[in-house]
Amino acid sequence: RKATMAAAKADPRVLPKKENDLFKSIAKHYETKQYKKGIKAADQILKKFPNHGETQAMKGLVLNCLEKKTEAYDLVKLALRNDMKSHVCWHVYGLLHRSDNNYLQAIKSYKQALKIEEDNAQILRDLSLLQVQMRDLKGFVETRSKLLQQKPSHKNNWMALAVANQMAGQNKQAISVVDAFIGTQDVKARTRDYDESELMLYRADL
Repeated sequence: RKATMAAAKADPRVLPKKENDLFKSIAKHYETKQYKKGIKAADQILKKFPNHGETQAMKGLVLNCLEKKTEAYDLVKLALRNDMKSHVCWHVYGLLHRSDNNYLQAIKSYKQALKIEEDNAQILRDLSLLQVQMRDLKGFVETRSKLLQQKPSHKNNWMALAVANQMAGQNKQAISVVDAFIGTQDVKARTRDYDESELMLYRADL
């Protein structure tokens, strides 16, 4: 317990176990749309750690879902002032802007978050969706490339990169991605199933 408290003093972002568990529960309540429970959990943390930026940001995200937009933005801006180097705070700021269709500002926020934690898959996925929305196809290809590098075992990442290249008018690169994916498959274990037939048809259309 003493070690945990010492860590909290050393790094204001680090919470003791009880509050850290509460913090994790905020995200779960947000995902399951139990917003009042999310607010309650955030308030319990902020009662002890009133300047904890990431908790303020998460509370702001939940408030935004309750249509309390002004309060949400004010709280997330305060969170950023308290913890400018938190990818969580910047990601949430981006999510708020995205909810208001302010895509350019959302992209800026996501990119700021990625400067802090460049391999965060969730932020990369969120960024890629907005890059498509804004027709930043070069950026879309770059982001999908990073996601593939992180998890090359996921077929969806290969296909998303192929589609990104196709959308960017780079059909040769798209074919190369499909061929590279096929090359990763175990020939003996591979069966001629529906998915593979679809893949070969897609390649032929490029």
